[in-house]
Amino acid sequence: MSDFPITIYHNPACGTSRNALEMIRAAGYAPNVVEYLKSGWERAQIEGLLADMKAAPRAIMREKGTPAAALGLLAETATDDDILDAMVAHPILVNRPIVVTPKGTKLCRPSEAVLDLLDRQPAAFTKEDGEVVKIGDACALRP
Repeated sequence: MSDFPITIYHNPACGTSRNALEMIRAAGYAPNVVEYLKSGWERAQIEGLLADMKAAPRAIMREKGTPAAALGLLAETATDDDILDAMVAHPILVNRPIVVTPKGTKLCRPSEAVLDLLDRQPAAFTKEDGEVVKIGDACALRP
């Protein structure tokens, strides 16, 4: 077990998720990778992540490329329970990546938001699309 355990709820088809995962690895970590589209979600699991983030289900609901609209989840009348039930039934409704470290739990969009959750940073990082992520000098990779 690592002194600084990291779990990333990951969708390998998502560029943002892939970039966050690679930033974690570039910082020298070997995270626990949960491909939630394969494993699915338990309601209590989502509720725990939301509690850690101090967020409501709507804050992590993905709309683009999901059945959110067809399920009526974009309506103001959709309740937290409606959204949570739908997330369990349709894992794609949970936005990604969600990263959990001893520093907190966060939906890491944009991907460089993951850097706030790490206790060491990569020396440098370039995203898949060629964008160079600015890493502060004080955040350079350290033991």
